[in-house]
Amino acid sequence: MVENELQSPERDTDEFTLDARIVSGVLEAIGAGDAARVAGLAEDLHPADIADLLEQIGPADRRALIALWPDAIDGDVLSELDEGLREDLIPTLPHSVLREAVRDLESDDVVDLIEDLEEPEQEIILRALGESDRAAVEQSLAYPEHSAGRLMQREVVTAPEHWTVGEATQFLRRGDDLPDQFYHVILVDPRHRPVAYVTLGKILSSRSATRLCDITEDSFRTMSVLDEEADVAYVFNQYHLISAPVVDEDDRLVGVITIDDAMTVLDEEHEEDVLRLAGVSEESSVSDGVFDVVRQRLPWLVVNLFTASLSALVISQFTGTISRIVALAALMPIVASTGGIAGTQALAVAVRALATRNLTSSNARRVVRREVLAGITNGISLAVVLGLGGALVFGSPLIGLVLGMAMIVNQLIACLGGVMVPLILHRIGLDPALASGTFVTTLTDVMGFLAFLGFATWILI
Repeated sequence: MVENELQSPERDTDEFTLDARIVSGVLEAIGAGDAARVAGLAEDLHPADIADLLEQIGPADRRALIALWPDAIDGDVLSELDEGLREDLIPTLPHSVLREAVRDLESDDVVDLIEDLEEPEQEIILRALGESDRAAVEQSLAYPEHSAGRLMQREVVTAPEHWTVGEATQFLRRGDDLPDQFYHVILVDPRHRPVAYVTLGKILSSRSATRLCDITEDSFRTMSVLDEEADVAYVFNQYHLISAPVVDEDDRLVGVITIDDAMTVLDEEHEEDVLRLAGVSEESSVSDGVFDVVRQRLPWLVVNLFTASLSALVISQFTGTISRIVALAALMPIVASTGGIAGTQALAVAVRALATRNLTSSNARRVVRREVLAGITNGISLAVVLGLGGALVFGSPLIGLVLGMAMIVNQLIACLGGVMVPLILHRIGLDPALASGTFVTTLTDVMGFLAFLGFATWILI
């Protein structure tokens, strides 16, 4: 029997990235001052690819590209740019280019564009907007940073809750001020409070006489303008929302948040956690200058310098043991580094679980118990291998025993610390991703050296 299997062809991942030949071609055209060639190479690129192009070339080439091809910068490109690069680029743009770029953006994109700019640059963009758009943006900027009020867009499609599908369809067909993209028609009561929403698919597939209130979605949820954007992203991800109305303190509809904005926040939260675990600022970017890189990293290196001194202090207490058995100096890093890796593994899982709210007070005890058992099991497994290896290489079963015992202790401490440190920091209101790595690394190093050299002193001396 012959089975016909559908196999998807393998695709080169470079197909979805900016072609290096385009980048080199643009750089050659910039060097030659050939504006027509620059435009010919890049004018068909997606805004995200143009943003990538600007991020991959140097500052001088960026200025030259904009001078040769000012039409390269529109609102969509500005929205796609890395935040740090965008802040550097906007002040250098001609005012006419900047005004044209922001005119077609939704209000939430304009807010995202200017909220981190200095006041003079903010004013340039605000002056480019119409009176009503400017008022909407200024009102959004009045809400706290990282709140739903900053994240929402003001362009909302609404309908009275008593309308039928036919009435809604006629309204949509003759609407001149509809957003470029929207997913729901929000039903409101006479006081302009959202009560439900209907998907466009339901409207298109239902009879004209059907009442909108009869085809609403169960997923309907509202967000407050003061809700944290991280909470908004969590709700979208947890309940698979496409959009959510935003209400003010009187529960009146003031805007809507769509899935693209919520997922951007979620992505930024994940990226921030990864960078903070490495002791790097969330503002870091490949387009940063040397001074910015040093400013972001040096404080954490200084902190690590002091925490590493604790390990040195522990080792200094056992100089007599090390001088008598020199082989211990060669074996110390094995125990400490293995514990560090185990601690980092447990820490990454714990911080990610806290960020996604999968690790809570209700299941913390079970997770801690699991990590303890995992640490003991891993420790015993590694102790057998390392103990036998140490005994064979150094011809001393006691050295193997010391290695094995230290490995078990450090693996237990590493797994326990990897989950307990972020839990404690989270409980006292500190960001686990920001400080956990330093504490866990110090803990595993200090305890690894202490256990290994302590057991060596007790057993071998």
